[in-house]
Amino acid sequence: MMRAALWFVGLFALAVALALFAGSNQGMVSLFWPPYRLDVSLNTALLALLGLFLLGYASLRGLSVLGQLPLQARRWRQQQRERSLYRALVSSLAHLQAGRFVRAGKAAEELLQHSHSLRSSQAAVPHDASLRAIAHLLAADSAHALQDPSTRDQHYAALLQDTQSPSDALAQEVREGAQMRAARWALDDRNPQESLQRLADMPQGAGRRTMALRIKLKAARMARDNLTALETTRLLAKHGGFSPSVAESLIGSLLLELIRQCRDAQQLHSLWERLPAHEQRMPGVALAAARHLVDVQGPGEQARSWLLPIWQMYMQDQLDAEHTKRLFLTLQHCLEDLDTAWLQRIEAAQQRYPKEALLQYLGGMACIQRQLWGKAEQLLRRCLPGLPDAALRASTWRALAILAEQREDAAQAAQAWRQAALASS
Repeated sequence: MMRAALWFVGLFALAVALALFAGSNQGMVSLFWPPYRLDVSLNTALLALLGLFLLGYASLRGLSVLGQLPLQARRWRQQQRERSLYRALVSSLAHLQAGRFVRAGKAAEELLQHSHSLRSSQAAVPHDASLRAIAHLLAADSAHALQDPSTRDQHYAALLQDTQSPSDALAQEVREGAQMRAARWALDDRNPQESLQRLADMPQGAGRRTMALRIKLKAARMARDNLTALETTRLLAKHGGFSPSVAESLIGSLLLELIRQCRDAQQLHSLWERLPAHEQRMPGVALAAARHLVDVQGPGEQARSWLLPIWQMYMQDQLDAEHTKRLFLTLQHCLEDLDTAWLQRIEAAQQRYPKEALLQYLGGMACIQRQLWGKAEQLLRRCLPGLPDAALRASTWRALAILAEQREDAAQAAQAWRQAALASS
């Protein structure tokens, strides 16, 4: 507001000064062109000079604008092509998101045509390589959705060609995104090996991003490469790609598959030694590994040492009912050559939980291994009413039948075998 007022004051002052100068100016200007003479007032001469100056300036400006018309025309045509290019980019993105893959592909092709036209006219377009790469990616995505792998692969190859320059950071980002997208295409084609190879071709930093790790995990699971899937799951858990409970469940299932794939004790020992301590303490993993070790190698101290952390969890009331049952069933197969330390652990547990049927069951089985027949029968008969699982009851009746046969008590043995069969059915 103040600025406008000052302008008005200045204009009025200039008008007053001009009026005073022109009103009191008595000067004359005489122009001689023999034999002619022209007398005009000084004010008229000044106005004529001003008019000539304005006319000359306008003429020069007109000639300058006229000379720039071809450049302006080229610039206008370039702007129209650029607007068409960006309009095609937005159209392709919108159609792709809406599931109109044919239209999205046509819009991407149109974008490429506009880009080629601009390059032919040597027009400078910002991030031209990145725009072409995005156009190829959109066209490849549309072709993949339309199940046209040849067109998809052509656009993908052209994209890699356009993003070869390592100095263009944005183009490199588009290239890495396209490589992850290509890995996902390979998964859709049920080709996990190609997916893993495309992920391996990425820079190391890009290959450790959460999206790349998720694709790698799916590819490894599809390829039944459980070791790679396990390492990838650990990385995802470390970077927060999974919640702790989901990560533990997935790692546990992968470890169980790896344990089942071990064909001998040496492979199982090698796998177990590579596991971190917290994974060795996972109840499902330790129980499965100990039972598999018993199957391939036979009962021994090694299997019992793997079960020791799970036993400690049981003593600290940190084990659920299902894992508790599996612990006692697995320990049942590891009682051969039972050492004094484990006997002391079982007796200490029985003293702490005198009415626990599972401990009585385990103690009875341990007494059978020690050939303490009377105490074994006493513990086994005492635990029968409290056993929570039919498999445990059947195992108890079978042990009682064997004890009766050793006493040559045919009637008791037959009854025990019948109860074992009923419990198993």
